[in-house]
Amino acid sequence: MNLTEPQAGSDLALLRARAERNDDGSFRLFGQKIFITYGEHDLSDNIVHLVLARLPGAPPGTRGISLFLTPKFLPDASGGFTRRNDLRCAGIEHKLGVNGSPTCTMVYGDAGGATAFLVGEENKGLACMFTMMNNARLAVGLQGVALAERATQQALAYARERRQGRGEGGGAAPIVQHPDVARMCLTMTALTQAARAICYETAVSLDRAKREADPAQASRKRERAGLLTPIAKAFSTDIGNEVASLGVQVFGGMGFIEEAGASQLLRDVRIAAIYEGTNGIQAIDLVTRKLKLSGGAALTREIDDMRASAESAAEFGALREAVAAFESASRFMESAEPRVALAGATPYLRLFALARGGTLLAKGAASGEPRRIAIARFFADNLAVAAPGLAKVVTAGAASTLEGGAALEA
Repeated sequence: MNLTEPQAGSDLALLRARAERNDDGSFRLFGQKIFITYGEHDLSDNIVHLVLARLPGAPPGTRGISLFLTPKFLPDASGGFTRRNDLRCAGIEHKLGVNGSPTCTMVYGDAGGATAFLVGEENKGLACMFTMMNNARLAVGLQGVALAERATQQALAYARERRQGRGEGGGAAPIVQHPDVARMCLTMTALTQAARAICYETAVSLDRAKREADPAQASRKRERAGLLTPIAKAFSTDIGNEVASLGVQVFGGMGFIEEAGASQLLRDVRIAAIYEGTNGIQAIDLVTRKLKLSGGAALTREIDDMRASAESAAEFGALREAVAAFESASRFMESAEPRVALAGATPYLRLFALARGGTLLAKGAASGEPRRIAIARFFADNLAVAAPGLAKVVTAGAASTLEGGAALEA
């Protein structure tokens, strides 16, 4: 996917890559793209780039963006792909992490224009690209879960083996016996499981929407997947960062040493909150578009489901408070002025995730399995309990954010 340019990151309306028509129906592509994952490599015989660019006379902004398929090699007379297209990798980015993946600067059209083929309709390229982008956002959410899970497994194994301080028998005790280390490991486990549950709920909604014969029910499931996708992407990648950082802390000084492996996870997960739409963009998408699906009916259905789950899990009392706080904040967001809603968008997304994740863990605890019950109780008592405070950040904090932002700008 070739979206980003030096001057056009999250704001694709600023992109300058252009395409010109050829007589045979193909196009010639010119421009530069940056941050292209696997833009160049030697792992396959060909590389196919999907590039956003503008046609002559296209409308301004995102309404004038088209999508073009641009292969590295073009077919020759015998059908083999041997003709080199007019595109090149101008450099490999030197990154904080994920260094097994080459991230490239790509240049198109140095020698007359790269041969490209229109995908879909002219000026409808962004809609085509978002077909892939929405799938990628769920996948990136799961990347956050995966790295959080790995960090949790590493930290817990180390905490069970590393002996420091005195145990009940007088000898050196595994550090997992110390309450603060146990709290960190439990936090890592609970956040990871909540994020995984949200990602799975999103995926299930997508699958059921495809298989649902009733159009009305299929539409509801698509709306639910749309509502949950920014939560899955943003919350899961945020907790990936938080859990990986806690993993370094559990390892102590060894966590800062490369041999332990904890530091690599922290570096690698850091990008996940940035790409496929930064988590701030996910929050904006949530409050400006997703809360309004079916006139707010999709959100109401989600709140009703959360409330029912919280009421049926009476032993996790903090969940009822979390759901009530989320519902109150949701009503505020529905009536807030646009700038105020945007100022509260990120804490609101976090509040949404805590309420949704906690109720999903409570559902899982209904199986009676002791570990699930313990994790669900810890989440409710130690994480979801923060929900009322987050609700205040959404409401009262939004105004002070606007005021403080104006002061910083000045």
